[in-house]
Formats: sequence, structure tokens, C-alpha cells
Amino acid sequence: MLKTNKSKLVMQSVQGEISHPKAPSPYRLKHDGTSHILPATGGITYNIKIGDPAIGWAGDHVEPGVSMKIEDANGNAGLMLLACIGNEAKVVSGDAKGSKGFVTGAHGGIDHTIMYFGQEDLENMAIGDKILVKSFGQGFELLDFPEVKLMNIDPNLFESINVKVGEDGVLEVPVVTEIPAYLMGSGIGASTAGEGDYDIMTADEDANIECGINKLKFGDMVLLRDCDNSYGRGYLSGSVSIGIIIHSDCIKMGHGPGVTTIMTCKTPKIRGIKDVNANITNYMGVK
Repeated sequence: MLKTNKSKLVMQSVQGEISHPKAPSPYRLKHDGTSHILPATGGITYNIKIGDPAIGWAGDHVEPGVSMKIEDANGNAGLMLLACIGNEAKVVSGDAKGSKGFVTGAHGGIDHTIMYFGQEDLENMAIGDKILVKSFGQGFELLDFPEVKLMNIDPNLFESINVKVGEDGVLEVPVVTEIPAYLMGSGIGASTAGEGDYDIMTADEDANIECGINKLKFGDMVLLRDCDNSYGRGYLSGSVSIGIIIHSDCIKMGHGPGVTTIMTCKTPKIRGIKDVNANITNYMGVK
């Protein structure tokens, strides 16, 4: 069992409302120069959930399940920062009041917090319903690995992932695939990886097949090679980050499936262990 500071972490309420999809323009420009009218971010997405394919939908940046935010920018920044993947989410207004789900990611740019709920609960929800999250996880540390930074993940979920220490002292983390740094796009250069996400670029079909991007699912854990997310997002040879796929593929140049970071290290103290079942559905008991 890895030693952590879990017992010292603060659990705090954050709350938002189910957001309405926005369309500043009816058209979205694809990387081949064609324009398209497509569903995108926000609202309640009834037929796409974690565990489903993140690639191949007639959509752009689609968020599985329920998307939430608040209009107050500072308040929403607090929601985005503190809500961690795996945190309990509870509907506190409307016909679905009392329903429980959990956070599955945070989407930068549109600044949505994304959540999983069961199908019956989704059918009872409405735009504007309020959802409270028991935020728990920021400040999480591995006491014997100070060089490894943890972020954006509920400690209970982290423990379920069963991260191990290899014989050489390197942390071994289950992942479905590894992504090279040159495929990371929108979100590079952000000032922090403690909120939001950044995208795996998918305009190159050969790279999609070679790296297994075309098989990615919502909730998949991936290793980002030579990607340092310690104090923002950028390239650093030898660094390693672990993230979770939180939104769908995108048609825009420089975009693709979104990754919310949960672990990062400037040195190769993290090693990915290939596992097709490395998806949070399997750690959170979603069937």
C-alpha cells in the first residue's frame, strides 16, 4: 500500500447547474477546411457515457453524461479546480433530486465539470438543475514519491486503480495506451494542469492507428510520454504524465479527445502497464 496524506485532505462542497449547450456560430471548421453543423459541449447527453468509444461520433468535443458550470467566473474556477474525478455528485434540485453520480472530468475552454449518472437519473434531469459535489483530492500526495505530483483525482478512486511499485522503484500504472508528446495539442502552455484538460490531436489517421487513439473510450487511462504537467502543460524529455479521457474527438485542427491529468513527474518515475481494462468504469463499479 502506497503511503499518502489522504487523512489530511479537506472535503468541501462545490456546486453548479446543468449547463445549456451554446452555439456562438452554427458552423465548426474541420481540419480539412470543410464546415459542419454538429452537437458539441454542454447539456445532458443521453446516449454517450463513460466506457463508450470517444471516437467516431457525429459531434465535436462531446461531453459524456452531464455537463455543469456556474456563470460566476470565480465561482466556476473554484468548481473546476476542486471537483476531482471520482468525487460523489448529488442532484439537489428538480425531479432527479437525491440522485447520485460522480465526476468524470473537467473540460477547459468551455469550463465544464462533467459527471456520470445512471440512465434513469438522466431522464429525470433538466437544464438548470443544481448538482453538489463533495470535492476531495486536491493536495493529495504520495509520501514516498515527492517527485510525483497527483491532481484531479479522488483518493478512493486512486486506491482502486492499484498503482504498484516495481522492483526498480518506479510506479507502475495501468494504461490502455501511450501517447507521444508531439500528438498533444490544444491546451499546451496552460498555466496549470490542476483544472481542465488538453487534447490529443487526431488529424493524422496513421498516428491514430499506431498509437491506438482510434480505440480510445471515455474514462480510459493513458500515459503521455515526455509530457510535463507539473506547473502547466508542456514538453520535457523523460517526463511522464497519466491522464483520463474526458471528452470526445474533435474536428478542429489541433484538437481531439480531451485528457485530464491525474499524475505527473519530471523524471521517468512512472511506468505504464498496458491493460485494456484501465478505464474508470471498472474502478467505480459502473456496469
